[in-house]
Amino acid sequence: MGTYGGRTAVAALGIVLAVAPGCAPGGDADGRAARGPGATQAARGQRGFTLLASGDVLPHDSIIRQSQRDGARSGSGYDFRPMFAGVKDVVSGADLAICHMETVYGERSGPFSGWPAFVSPPQVARALKETGYDSCSTASNHTLDAGSTGVRRTLDAMDAVGLRHTGSARSAAESARVNLLRAGPAKVAHLSYTYGTNGISVPEGSPWVVNLIDDERIVSDARSARKAGADVVAVSLHWGTEWQRDPDEQQLTLAKRLTAARSGGRPDIDVILGTHNHVPQAYEKVGGTWVVYGMGDQLAGEMFNPQGAPDVRGNQSSLARFTFAPPPRAGGRWTVTKAEFLPQLTDQGPPFRVVALGRAVRERPGRADLADAREQIREAVLSRGAAKDGLVMGD
Repeated sequence: MGTYGGRTAVAALGIVLAVAPGCAPGGDADGRAARGPGATQAARGQRGFTLLASGDVLPHDSIIRQSQRDGARSGSGYDFRPMFAGVKDVVSGADLAICHMETVYGERSGPFSGWPAFVSPPQVARALKETGYDSCSTASNHTLDAGSTGVRRTLDAMDAVGLRHTGSARSAAESARVNLLRAGPAKVAHLSYTYGTNGISVPEGSPWVVNLIDDERIVSDARSARKAGADVVAVSLHWGTEWQRDPDEQQLTLAKRLTAARSGGRPDIDVILGTHNHVPQAYEKVGGTWVVYGMGDQLAGEMFNPQGAPDVRGNQSSLARFTFAPPPRAGGRWTVTKAEFLPQLTDQGPPFRVVALGRAVRERPGRADLADAREQIREAVLSRGAAKDGLVMGD
């Protein structure tokens, strides 16, 4: 174990508990104490839950302008809600929905900017919350685009709308808290880390402002989350090589290390959710644990690959949806009984809209490009043989 990609993260901080309302440490997710160490989950009336995750929210200048146009119609300034409306029913239908906010926010009235140094309207947070997201990973290579001030503005805006977050922090104490969330009857810890910050130095004296990938630290944090009461530990990783469909060697190596970590007879990490590389990547079951190497960009403007050419893959992504079932006895592992991917696309329009491709292909038979996008996503997601482990395309 050690560093990832040659970058060393700070040592793991002492973890304390930050639990969502209704989750009481040491008892069931509804706050009641378990009926003894040998009580079965079934006897305690436990059911399963669904966890849904999506890829990078990356508001380029064109996306910000679209939010202005939508805001002018609704009278709300910058309005991102119409862009997510096409997937709202899917997102809100999950017991727990996790997003990835790649950029940081500015003041409510701006100024804002797209690539290369992103500063996004804070109104994105309300749109994500109203779409149905419960928590966002915020550790990315753009986390420090506006310094620690940008981190503070981002997390303040998320707090204001009740959107939980993990991966960046305003203080050492906040960084040390476990982001513990309710998912039906279960408690899920959501952790987040990035490979780096585009060469921007972490502010001196504030190593906690963003979580950098270090496998030893991630495992330590996961074990602390388990001790804090997490039934399931979900880890968001901003990693990989941009525009490369196949996971790179660092992703493959880190996935093996993290999924191999075990305590008390069960894995320390229950699912890995990858972002960063702009195009859909494979899902794979590694050592009995589902790894999503990369979901792609959920919301982005027109994308250009490293050769400077427009590349439609940069607007393709998948939603990952996992159905977890409780263990037969308390203290066992919650297991994935159904694994799904749902293809989606930022349709360039105009207007820019995130669309669920399963539905869109049926409803818009004249749009051959939508069917082509769905097929490209399917091929990428299944490229490492996940179908044999039961992964299916959902709707």
